[in-house]
Parts: sequence; structure tokens; C-alpha cells
Amino acid sequence: MFFKKINLLIFSIATILIVYSCEQNTSSENQFSKHTDELIKKLNNPNGKDILVIAHRGDWRNFPENSLEAMESAIKMGVDMVEMDVKKTKDNKLIIMHDATLDRTTTGKGLVSEWTLDSIKKLYLKNGAGNYTRYKIPTLEEALNTCKGKILVNLDGAYDFFDEAFQLAKKTGTTNQIVLKGYNKKAHEVLSDFGKKLDTIIFMPIINLDTDSDPLQTISDYQSQLHVKAFEIVFSKDTSSVLKRFSKIKEHGSRVWVNSLWASLNAGHDDNEAVKNKDSIYGWFVDHGVNMIQTDRPEMLLEYLRDRKLHN
Repeated sequence: MFFKKINLLIFSIATILIVYSCEQNTSSENQFSKHTDELIKKLNNPNGKDILVIAHRGDWRNFPENSLEAMESAIKMGVDMVEMDVKKTKDNKLIIMHDATLDRTTTGKGLVSEWTLDSIKKLYLKNGAGNYTRYKIPTLEEALNTCKGKILVNLDGAYDFFDEAFQLAKKTGTTNQIVLKGYNKKAHEVLSDFGKKLDTIIFMPIINLDTDSDPLQTISDYQSQLHVKAFEIVFSKDTSSVLKRFSKIKEHGSRVWVNSLWASLNAGHDDNEAVKNKDSIYGWFVDHGVNMIQTDRPEMLLEYLRDRKLHN
């Protein structure tokens, strides 16, 4: 009888712990979902005063670029979106890697497309200084699970094999968090390529002011045909009239994304110059109405924006 009571007590305690654990997990998931909903709400409000911060390849100054750890660090900083690059292996698996080759960022050599995933998983990532680390190359599925409910995800280089990426997004429950980039595409081409998928993922065109013969028309077509949520604007000179029309672009329903990564993308308004004088660089973005900034220095940019009440 005594042992029956002990067993009953142990069973009761175990049941309570399981229920408590489930409640905690549900609460945590709800919290993550709520945070993601808030980020999507901000993205959908082109005239909001907040400026969204995108970490280019994650927090690569403290962890290897495009690593899960770089993504996790960006999440902890409070970044709104992490940009990641997608490549396909020899056995048609999607991994997170910027270069077409393994040489610069890993302990391997040669084309990604000539390596199987099993072989790639045996390699290690290098850090920004080129030194070997203990960190591994993630798959797209692993990256999406890491970001699920915590941060928006910008997929770069995934356009040509988006069907596979889209299936992984559905599998991980992250379709609503994804912003897909597209280069040199017209609105009708994107509509033809993706169709109904555009109802569940966000497509962002890249408009190069140096090469597009009529960028204002391209922007207008995208806004009227696809109602895009944002444009990535690239320019090596600050002479284009488009730079004075960011407010109009926002009035018509789209946020304006500009890169502060290196000079050829922003007419010299880059992160390294911001180290010397934040106001002259980040202040220029603010003054021109930019409300999404992709940066290689997310911590510094967040501090600047928060001081000016432009980021939570």
C-alpha cells in the first residue's frame, strides 16, 4: 500500500511537470508569434516612424557570416531582419552560404555545387579574419528554425530555386517571415514565376538606379501590379531623382530599403564612414526618408536609431 501511494505521488508530480512544461512551451511560442506579428505589422506600415534594421549575413563581426550563431546574436541584439544567402549542393540541398565556392568562408575548397550535404557538414566555418572556428555550415531548414517566430528573414540568391525554399518555409512554418529578393526582374515576370505563392511570402524587388533605364516606371509597375511591401534601392551616385521621391514611394504603400554596406551601393554613405561620424551617414538615410537599412554594423546602427527614438 505504501509503495502504491509513493508511485501515485511520483506519477502526479510527473504529470504536473509535464503540464507545466507544455504550458511554458505554449507561452513561449505565443510570445515568439506575437513578436513576429509585430515585425510584420511594422513592415506593412510604410509610413511608420520606426526604421527597420537588417543584419547583413547576421552578426558576422562576432561570429562567422551566415552561421546560426550569427543569426542568434542578431536576434538577441533586437535586429528586425537577418539577411542570409542561399546556395544548392550537388545533391540538391539548400544551405546558407554567400559564395559559390567554399574557399573563403570554410575549411573546404571548390564549388558548393560539387559537394554533397554530408561532405559539407564535415567542414567548419571561418570567421571574418579568415581563422577556423568550431561553427558549422547551416542548412536553410536549420536557419529558418533558428529564426522562427523571432525575426524576419531576407533570402538572397534563392530566386532560381524558390520552389524548394518555399517547401522548407512551409515545413518550418516560416512563410510569413520571409522576404525574397529579386534582381533584374519585371513585375509581370515575378507574377508569372510565383503566382499564388506571393499571397504568403513577401517579394522585394531590387532597383538599381545606375542600370535601370526608367526606375520610376519599374517602381510604379511593381506597386500597381504586386503591391510590394518594400524596394531595395541601389545607387553608386546620389544624383538620381528617385532619391528625392522616397516619400512618394512610401505614400504608395512600400518601404524604402537602402544598404549601408559599402560605397558602391549607397554613393559613399557606408558603415565604415559611419564609424567616424554616424550623423553624416545614418543621418543622411534618416533625412532622405529611408526606413529600412541593411548594415554590417547592426549594433552601432541600433544604438544610433534608439537614441533618436527611431527604433524600439
